[in-house]
Amino acid sequence: MNTNTEFDQVIAKARQIFVLKMKDYGPSWRIMRPQTVNDQLYIKAKRVREIEMTGKNLVGESVEGEMYAIVNYSIIGIIQLRQGFSNDVDMTAEQATTLYDKYVQEAKDLMQLKNHDYGEAWREMYETSLTDIILTKINRNKSIAAHNNMTIVSEGCEGNYFDMINYAVFYLIKTTAQGEQTVERPQKA
Repeated sequence: MNTNTEFDQVIAKARQIFVLKMKDYGPSWRIMRPQTVNDQLYIKAKRVREIEMTGKNLVGESVEGEMYAIVNYSIIGIIQLRQGFSNDVDMTAEQATTLYDKYVQEAKDLMQLKNHDYGEAWREMYETSLTDIILTKINRNKSIAAHNNMTIVSEGCEGNYFDMINYAVFYLIKTTAQGEQTVERPQKA
């Protein structure tokens, strides 16, 4: 398989989850302020890290499911940045899905450029490192939000959301290829 095909397969499943959730709830997330989107991402990534560190999953929901949620909440984050959050649900599920597809394409385009420049280095990374990078990007967004979304030299929240989409997709590609839902645990020193 090549990365483009693998990316498309992961995104197809993420999109299916997104569409099905909107059948249940509609785009209720439109009322989420940026810090709420960041906190949703945080609890998903933090749970993955805890499972990686302890090897215990007491809730029973899969790590894979959390990574799909990270993909989808990152896309929601981009929608919220570009459209602004709302005090009510102000778009249809169809409008939200159209934006979803648009921003997924932007994420894929970015992934292709970075894969070229970095030589697909992510394939040699530990899954746990991908989790840590996602958590770092979330913390960066939280810091940026605390500074009224003003940055001095960084790419800002949007760039972090695009990176989180791609790192979560890479995680899912790696674990799917290995037939795993949980990943290697770091050894204690």
